[in-house]
Amino acid sequence: MGRPRTNDVAVRERLVACATEMFATRPQESVTVRALAAAAGTSTAAVYTLFQGKDGLIREVRDQAVAGLFQDLTAVPSSETALEDLCALAAAYRQWGREHRHLYTVLFGGAQSFVPSTRVGDRDPVRPLVTAIDRAVADHILAGDTTLIAVSLWVALHGLVTLELAGGLDGTAAETAFRATIDAVLRGWATPAAARAAKVP
Repeated sequence: MGRPRTNDVAVRERLVACATEMFATRPQESVTVRALAAAAGTSTAAVYTLFQGKDGLIREVRDQAVAGLFQDLTAVPSSETALEDLCALAAAYRQWGREHRHLYTVLFGGAQSFVPSTRVGDRDPVRPLVTAIDRAVADHILAGDTTLIAVSLWVALHGLVTLELAGGLDGTAAETAFRATIDAVLRGWATPAAARAAKVP
């Protein structure tokens, strides 16, 4: 009987899938290399061969989450106004979280949580949001520091998605809360002229 392969694509994909679910649903310290290997039907050696250990596997899961969210947000088409862009980006963020609940949990509060910063890379998921906010500020619709506006919008979105994934919001209540919260955040950063002209949804 031959030894199991530890470095093929199928084993790698199984390890990433199992790690995503386990890191999202269990305390990080309880997820051992042995448990990961057993769940993926492979050996512990595969974790070290493919990812140099548990920390490397965590990074791979997080990297895949970042890439997936970035891809979905950058796929949102530009509209006539920056505010329409922001609303569309918020909806796309929420949809990605709902469709990838385990990846979302790992990325934004699981084994290796995301920490917003003032440094935004070219492939950072927050990049499309920052671009739309810059446009809204340039058009004198929103006023304030772009980073602060982005973080406040993200905090609101994260709270909404987290509650929805946990079952605290669903159906009509989730839709109403989403629209009302995004509306309130954008109105809070609106310029007086934009607010008077009802340019903010």
